Amino acid sequence: MGTWWWTGTSTRLGVVTDTDGDGRDRLTITATHRELLDQVLDKWSLDVLNELCERPLRFSGLRRAIPAVTQKSLTATLRRLERNGIVERVVLGTRPVAVEYRITPLGKTLRPPVDAVLHWAAVHMPSIDAARDRYDREVDGQRPVGEDRASYDPS
Repeated sequence: MGTWWWTGTSTRLGVVTDTDGDGRDRLTITATHRELLDQVLDKWSLDVLNELCERPLRFSGLRRAIPAVTQKSLTATLRRLERNGIVERVVLGTRPVAVEYRITPLGKTLRPPVDAVLHWAAVHMPSIDAARDRYDREVDGQRPVGEDRASYDPS
């Protein structure tokens, strides 16, 4: 289980807190937290949330807005987000019946932390790219000739 230490005051957002008297709050990352984050931050969820933060959309509107997502992946993503209370599925009283997806108030609370992570990535991307290049050069230099990276295990 991972543990993060914070000094000062911070918002807990449901993370288990354990203070043992050393002046640091321990935020324990549990399997439940990992499962939720995996579901909310998976491959397509951020794209879906980004679109639904702008406006409610029908399934076909989401497919047009995110052309790379398959119907199967979009369906699975919407179901996961709905199960976690992030998105709601609204049946419209039209003929034929139509369904619209909307972000919930709980889902809207994800915007600030997601924006913060995206900002962090934008600011630090040059350093990350440099680290990746360094790593790739080092691994390429250690890899036996004729093996590709996917099959190379340096251990």
